[in-house]
Amino acid sequence: MNEEAGLHDEHEEDEEQGLFEHFKVTADKGQSPLRIDKFLMNRIENATRSKIQQAAENGNILVNDKPVKSNYKVKPHDVITVVFAHPPREIELIPQNIPIDVVYEDDALIIINKQPGMVVHPGYGNYKGTLVNALVYHFQNLPTSKASATQVSEHKQSTEALLRPGLVHRLDKNTSGIMVVAKSELAMTKLAKDFFDRNLDRIYIALVWGDFQEESGTVVGNIGRHQRDRKLMDVYPPESEFGKHAVTHYKVLERFGYVTLIECKLETGRTHQIRAHMQHIGHSLFNDDTYGGNRILKGTTFAKYKQFVENCFELLPRHALHAKSLGFNHPVTGKYIHFDSELPADMQAAIAKWRGYATSNKMDE
Repeated sequence: MNEEAGLHDEHEEDEEQGLFEHFKVTADKGQSPLRIDKFLMNRIENATRSKIQQAAENGNILVNDKPVKSNYKVKPHDVITVVFAHPPREIELIPQNIPIDVVYEDDALIIINKQPGMVVHPGYGNYKGTLVNALVYHFQNLPTSKASATQVSEHKQSTEALLRPGLVHRLDKNTSGIMVVAKSELAMTKLAKDFFDRNLDRIYIALVWGDFQEESGTVVGNIGRHQRDRKLMDVYPPESEFGKHAVTHYKVLERFGYVTLIECKLETGRTHQIRAHMQHIGHSLFNDDTYGGNRILKGTTFAKYKQFVENCFELLPRHALHAKSLGFNHPVTGKYIHFDSELPADMQAAIAKWRGYATSNKMDE
């Protein structure tokens, strides 16, 4: 899940210079000196270093309202903007009759059980077929709160923020499970604050590689963009100036020897939090192609075992993560409400196969 306070990206017209602001961000107080081209590569999607350097050469990158070159070193609290002579691309939301699994609905909110493989909101490369396209078809007048949207996104530009009607949090494309969508401005404001203040209960179920010595544990480690691969999140020491504070509690539900079924409870909701934290402690999610779980990380060298794992990958062609439940205080009534969901069929099938393997083979004992 990606519910976190992050960069305040804005698109505004600069009337004095006749330029349009396409991106804006304020560097954190702990920002270490870093070339601005590298800094922006980690924050602007689909921006290559050469494009950023060309923008700087053209005077389109400003720091504290002054143009800088690509070798400028970003300092704490620098206000960085990218400006061009044309307005940001406005993207029209296209309503699409895509089925969605509505678990609960009232005048303030909607609870949805998101299916795996569905992108939550439109963005670069995904302007159609998203959950938002379905929401605007099935529900009218969902609120679009720029403040709430930027509050829960780490690096997206506000063009995308405006494409998130009703959204106060999101799930990764291949993560299934419970999501809440706001139907009113009041609900959106209160729910966004709950997520920001961590005033809610979130339980995930994950199938991960390896066995655990203990029955439960806690992972504490800042989560931020990987220094070399900006598509990945990395885990940094809690005292590090990199990343944002993140805490994941886990407990073992069932052991299959080479893989383990666990429950994860989030204190924070950083981008890829469970996936990055589990990889960090040596337990990548099963079939997580981003964090190395789509390889055989534990087990025997027998061809029969390799085929078994490949069959499991086919049954579950995504990372094994499901947002099972969500509990929070209703934004209008104040009453605590809780929603639960069954594991989707693909995860159930893979778990059943591992359960059968562990039982019949007794893990070679």
